Amino acid sequence: MRKIRTYNEVAHETGSRILEQVLEQRGRLESRLSSIRAIVAVVSGKGGVGKSAITANLAAALATRGARVGALDADLNGPSLGRMLGVAGIALVDREDGVEPAAGVAGVRVMSMDLLQEDDAPLRWRGPDGDGFVWRGVAEAGVLREFLSDVAWRDLDYLLVDVPPGTDRISRLLDLVPQPHQTLLVTTPAEISRFVVAKSARMLRDAGVEGVGIVANMTAYMDPAAGTKPLFTADGALALARETGLELLAEVPFDPELGASTDRGRPFVLERPDSPAAHALETLADRIERGKGGRLSP
Repeated sequence: MRKIRTYNEVAHETGSRILEQVLEQRGRLESRLSSIRAIVAVVSGKGGVGKSAITANLAAALATRGARVGALDADLNGPSLGRMLGVAGIALVDREDGVEPAAGVAGVRVMSMDLLQEDDAPLRWRGPDGDGFVWRGVAEAGVLREFLSDVAWRDLDYLLVDVPPGTDRISRLLDLVPQPHQTLLVTTPAEISRFVVAKSARMLRDAGVEGVGIVANMTAYMDPAAGTKPLFTADGALALARETGLELLAEVPFDPELGASTDRGRPFVLERPDSPAAHALETLADRIERGKGGRLSP
């Protein structure tokens, strides 16, 4: 397995060697991304909106249609995508052309930090005394770059990147991939979610990112006995769409089985394809397909 270098190792490199390594890795990144037809960034800025579950189900939905799909979990501190896509405990193989991603459900190729850690081991950042906060950001950016450039993704129709909460994490992805083919901004109807996610929407707009659309998750509870019940009194997702001018691409109702199925490593779209939530996720996959290799289209 390739080793991520420590701060002290980097510090002992000469300036010219560091520049050489940066240029080499940039070349590897460009070469690796050239074989991927569409990069889909799944972002929010807000935690707890179900972004990873959306990513896992969307990856499975696209793969079952015959697409070549990769899923990259950019959340290093709380990775979950590997478990959701059924690759928990699988050992990665380091080949000459890069680390081989784990093969998940429906053939989705998965890379996640949880494949590099013991199940109960927290991620620990080690840097020089007093500089831990700064070093964590540098190390996170370096790991994301390696996940993109040093993993043997090979030819893909889609690479879905599950970006952790925080506009700074979105910025790190944009530093490496300035213009994703499509960007999904996940929110819930809650007003606090609208308030936080609006900051990410503005950041994406200021960065000139195109092809951004909103995905509303947990919009209502599908009660078999009492019918549809709203989970939130507000409709923050619709309000967010109105204030930003971004299109609301999908409204995914809450279903308790959605979380249970991803816990089992079997995405909901495969377990309960006839459910309203699965239909909404398949509709989102339709939108992604129509925008493949370019901007999202109505």
